[in-house]
Amino acid sequence: MNQPSSQPSFGALRQPGYRTYFITSAVAWMADSIEHVISYWILFEKFQSPALGGFAVISHWLPFLLFSFWSGSLADRFDPRRIIQVGMGLFMGVSVAWGLLFILDTVEIWHAVVLLILHGLAGVLWGPSMQLLVHDIVGPEQLQSGVRLNATARYLGLLGGPAIGSAAMLILGPSLGILLNTLLYLPLVFWLWRAPYGPRYRRGKPALKASVRGIRDAISTLQAVAGNRTVVGMTLLAGSAGFFVGNGYHPQMPEFAYDLGHGDAGFTYGMLFAADACGALIAGVVLEARGLLQPKARSALVLAMLWCCTIIGFSASSSYSLALLLLFFAGFFELSFNAMAQTLVQLGSPEGIRGRVIGLYSMAALGMRTFSGITIGFVGGVIGIHWSLGLSALVLLGVVSGLFIYLSSPKPIKI
Repeated sequence: MNQPSSQPSFGALRQPGYRTYFITSAVAWMADSIEHVISYWILFEKFQSPALGGFAVISHWLPFLLFSFWSGSLADRFDPRRIIQVGMGLFMGVSVAWGLLFILDTVEIWHAVVLLILHGLAGVLWGPSMQLLVHDIVGPEQLQSGVRLNATARYLGLLGGPAIGSAAMLILGPSLGILLNTLLYLPLVFWLWRAPYGPRYRRGKPALKASVRGIRDAISTLQAVAGNRTVVGMTLLAGSAGFFVGNGYHPQMPEFAYDLGHGDAGFTYGMLFAADACGALIAGVVLEARGLLQPKARSALVLAMLWCCTIIGFSASSSYSLALLLLFFAGFFELSFNAMAQTLVQLGSPEGIRGRVIGLYSMAALGMRTFSGITIGFVGGVIGIHWSLGLSALVLLGVVSGLFIYLSSPKPIKI
């Protein structure tokens, strides 16, 4: 694998194109977060259903499980800028639909089901194309910086989302707040029209014209990377993290807020969302500024284990202050190991099928989060969300420990 030997601080941000992409992506992530904060709160107030919160997770991530490889294949064949724009259009349509339903006070469970599914489809169009575009903008030399800063942009948006979303509910009301939220997707959409990146700008690398063949394509891609234990191991790490924990506790945050003595739609509720995002944001800034934690598979596993420990602590906490602190460190460790794993996968991907490999990774990292809606949401409806989250993180800790043994084996995998 071809790794850069050294990385200047904030290397990707030294490129003007990436700076614009970073800012507009962060704003789009913030819009996505605002929608979650407002819609989750309204659904919780109206239906009081942990199972619906679990479905919110499933519907958000199931499209990644089913369609990430297909989306990555499209990004290999077509212009990823246009695929991202289609995803942004879907996001905007969903926000408008939520706003109208809130204004008319006619939201029903089936409305929520449809809109949550459409939101998930928008995300799967955005994900693999976004990562492929990062590679086009910064190249392999600054890929680690680009991936980590891209994750930082996401968490910067997630940090601003709870604060702005909570303020919008208090000042404007949920209906007007979520309608105005649609405007935040526009900067990325407009920039992508003329951004000089994508297939037509790759020197000597014409766009891949092979058709998308579904399962046959997926098998051939698996065969192409099966001998690279780092790529396979990091994909397994991302998939198991998504399966057992993912972000399955986010839709349950209103109930955690009630249990911690802050069951209102104001600042203290938003801070539970923001603490996680703040930790990830600090991780991105500190690690980029100091050039720390160069991509190594074992380092990613250690960071993932620390993340498990903080999630277990949060699930057992009865103190609001301690819960905030643990969520902060959870965000720090999550960004660190996820960005490292994704960098290792992209660096180890064959160039002609990079979008497909990213699609497989997204299918694992994001698609497997579908099941965290079951492990935390639906199981939480039976045994309580504190127990379901804690036990899920404990099982994941055991799985990650086993990956150390997996990566130590010298024999390649045969598909």
